[in-house]
Amino acid sequence: MTATTTPNTTAQAKRGLTERLGNELRFVPVALGLVALFLFFATQSDVFLTSRNLNNLLIQSTVTGIIALGLVFVLLTGEIDLSVAATSGVASVFMAKMVVDAGLPIPLAILLGVGAGLLIGAISARWITLIGVPSFVVTLGVGLLLNGVQLLLLPNTGRYNLLNTGVEDLAATYVSGLGAWALVLIAIALFALIRLTTFRSRQRAGLPASLGGGVLFPVAIVGGVLIGLLMFLENQRGLPMPVILFIGLLGVMSYIAHETRFGTYLYAIGDNAEAARRAGVKVDRIKITAFAIAGGMAAFGGILSASRILGVSVSSGGGVGGGALLLESIAAAVIGGVSLFGGRGMVIGALFGALIIGTVSNGLNLMGVANEARLIVTGLLLVLAVSIDRGIEKIAGPAG
Repeated sequence: MTATTTPNTTAQAKRGLTERLGNELRFVPVALGLVALFLFFATQSDVFLTSRNLNNLLIQSTVTGIIALGLVFVLLTGEIDLSVAATSGVASVFMAKMVVDAGLPIPLAILLGVGAGLLIGAISARWITLIGVPSFVVTLGVGLLLNGVQLLLLPNTGRYNLLNTGVEDLAATYVSGLGAWALVLIAIALFALIRLTTFRSRQRAGLPASLGGGVLFPVAIVGGVLIGLLMFLENQRGLPMPVILFIGLLGVMSYIAHETRFGTYLYAIGDNAEAARRAGVKVDRIKITAFAIAGGMAAFGGILSASRILGVSVSSGGGVGGGALLLESIAAAVIGGVSLFGGRGMVIGALFGALIIGTVSNGLNLMGVANEARLIVTGLLLVLAVSIDRGIEKIAGPAG
């Protein structure tokens, strides 16, 4: 009897671990990979772990991270949005036009830019759900259309200069001292609360749940990353405002995805859209909302980028076709553990995915490696992440 139950018990334990790696622990291998990258580049360059370089790395990663954050919601439904880079470009140009040409107050111009992104995402999703055309076809076409709109919105000079308009304050503000530590501790506490709530919800539903693996370990990883980065950044100027905004959005979106009925419906649709529809879920409405969120996040990411580089131009949003920005945004979400096949992944994966993309780019630049190699490495990471994701899905089966 013992000889037959022991292998079964071992197999069940391995399967249980695989299932957890496919769900609540999905970002753990990514976090460990990020630590490995930090250690590797630290040995290759004395500059990598300086506070100045880490400050630049974080700011550069926020735009990709914010766009990836919105993409997570679309990917969870089993769809994809290839227009996010173009949306970020056209929204930032629209915002600049409102500030420079129309003289609107900056907060209002930013709200209008984000609103334009929300509308673009909603319209794309409505077309997808109404006509039934695959999302990659619709959003690819919308992206090309937006590239043309962006060129129409730009002045004859091909650029809006945002220096001394006040828009630059969005990216140039820093918080240091007690204020920075308070923000980090609040962020860790809120993340712990979300993980604990998720743990209790899974327990009540009779699903596999682990206090150590589902709460303590993730909180330790996130807390360690945030505290470690702040200790480095305190030697510079403190926490950059783009990083604070990204962490704030990450917290809000994590709560929406993991603690609301809307978030539950996202996972249900990605796991089996037809079953969700038969259960009474308004599938089309949820998808439209998810695409709208992606459009809004893309718009805000574009505006933040415009604030950082003090202007918008033809190259905003990655230029025609989205360029590297589209690749990096999708890669950040997928490398962060969000499945391209829908129904799996955590919002926090966008943080680790964006940091991996940013770390690879920053580290290779410090090593003097050409941009071509950076794109090759990013592409390989994306293929590897999707392959691993597919393997986990085959072993773990449907999301639980």
